[in-house]
Amino acid sequence: MINAQILVVGGGPVGMTLAALLAKRGIDVRVVEADAGYCEGSRATCVSRRSLEIMGWADAVQAMMDKSLPWSDGRSFYRDQQVLHFQMPADPTQRFAPMVNIQQYYVEEYAHKALISKASESSVLWNTRLQSLAQSDSGAIATVVAADGREQTIHADWVVACDGGKSTVREQLGLRLEGMQYDGRYVIVDIKQKTKRPTERLAWFDPPSNPGSTILMHRQPDDVWRIDYQLQDGEDPDEAIKPENVLPRVQSHLSMIGENEPWEVIWIAIYNAKCLTLPSYRTGRVFFAGDAAHLVPIFGVRGLNSGFDDAGNLAWKLALVVQGKAEDKLLDSYSTERVHATHENLRYGAKSTEFMSPPHHGFSLMRQAALRLSTVDKDVSSLINPRQSLPIEYVGSPLNLTEAAGMPAPEAILGKASTSTTHLSQCFGDAFTLLQLADLDADAIKPHPLVRVLVIKKSDALQVYERYADKGACVLIRPDGYICASWKIARQVNLDMALRSMGITMGAQDAS
Repeated sequence: MINAQILVVGGGPVGMTLAALLAKRGIDVRVVEADAGYCEGSRATCVSRRSLEIMGWADAVQAMMDKSLPWSDGRSFYRDQQVLHFQMPADPTQRFAPMVNIQQYYVEEYAHKALISKASESSVLWNTRLQSLAQSDSGAIATVVAADGREQTIHADWVVACDGGKSTVREQLGLRLEGMQYDGRYVIVDIKQKTKRPTERLAWFDPPSNPGSTILMHRQPDDVWRIDYQLQDGEDPDEAIKPENVLPRVQSHLSMIGENEPWEVIWIAIYNAKCLTLPSYRTGRVFFAGDAAHLVPIFGVRGLNSGFDDAGNLAWKLALVVQGKAEDKLLDSYSTERVHATHENLRYGAKSTEFMSPPHHGFSLMRQAALRLSTVDKDVSSLINPRQSLPIEYVGSPLNLTEAAGMPAPEAILGKASTSTTHLSQCFGDAFTLLQLADLDADAIKPHPLVRVLVIKKSDALQVYERYADKGACVLIRPDGYICASWKIARQVNLDMALRSMGITMGAQDAS
């Protein structure tokens, strides 16, 4: 029998990142992955700034930045006329671009390498499927089967299901996703072709190259284009993904936009949008994350990015409970917060899907009207601007201890900008962060093993003051970069009470 504190079922980007975050905290974690290695095809390609921060906490972001293509702009065309040019906020003081493009298999690779840099290679059981799962008051017993038929038993204190939209864990526990899915289908194609175009999100509605269709394009590393195009009603999806039907459509569009370099197909798949979620992401000692917990439309790039947020939210809570530094009740906040976030993502994702892939004739008429008006009235263009993935405010969270809580902590430069600038987000991931604005009235806060105290002087870090002074002299930020409390005056008693309220049991007296 294999014993582990945490068993992660599924070694995709969410499972690998969660495992790396846990291993960095000294947790004994095992990952079971049914495939023999990293995925094929680009799959989820757009990684948000927030997700890059989480990858940074797992020590996997530098490889991502070296390989990925950053972007902040997008353009939309109706037929052959540009009708929208949007720009995401790109503050030059931010650590990362609003979005980067990179193939999912690279994300999996970098997260895996971060994991094994902190644990052993045997932490991941490749080519191994979950066969059965049973829970008890003290943990869970999983039976797994390798490709050669060899069975193993794994006892874990906790299990996290990151095994995708067809989750075996979900099936084992008799759970079902709730919500709806759309009929409209998109063919997804990766092609290799050199281009001089900048990296930006490109969309065509009813282009002359493929009349009646919608086409999306993203540049990726290694001279790869990711192309998504909508199928017409009644098209056979099995026939649609055959190369002899895909290649002419791709060639027609490339010719229309003037991309005339030689090209070759790398990967073809098909997709339809789903708005589905479990009602709870915790069942006893089992948690759900990523596509195992929720399926979000690709429009607005919320799928993988919401999975990264799941990992960032759950990792620190699990680690503290496993290490005996927090009560079990802390874990319940994971489901409360992330189910709320999913409903927000589904709300925005559904709006984008109804525009990108109209579910019936009424939506088609409204889209057509918006597109036609956008050619003569630029104010209408906002109607066709997809809201890109952003961190969700945790409204109603039990960890919101004061009025200003539940918001993602604004990024800020610590100290004066230089070539070695440190950003506030680099302090997150492994501890609470207490911002203490030194120019305002405050107690001297005692050292705490789970709290990093940053005493900030206005003369040294003006940007911190500009973004936090209105919240109070003392701001407590969770390890996952969310504000959980703030006070006008920093007092030791406030910090102690806040930690106790969240179920943190390790106090300043335990610092040895």
